Amino acid sequence: MSEVKWQKSSFSGDRDECVETGARDGDIVIRESDAPEVIVTTTPAKWRAFVLGIKAGEFDHLIW
Repeated sequence: MSEVKWQKSSFSGDRDECVETGARDGDIVIRESDAPEVIVTTTPAKWRAFVLGIKAGEFDHLIW
């Protein structure tokens, strides 16, 4: 299992309450910075579809 270089959004600023993403062994991994031991794994294809949905505004109703 390879080491993950975690990345968070620049919109998170210096806060520790953010979602971080990275890549490991060909998969995309996602975690919350305040619970780093809980890691969700997905495929690049599923991650791409999700990101494209975000860019298209499909999840804007979840932001308040």
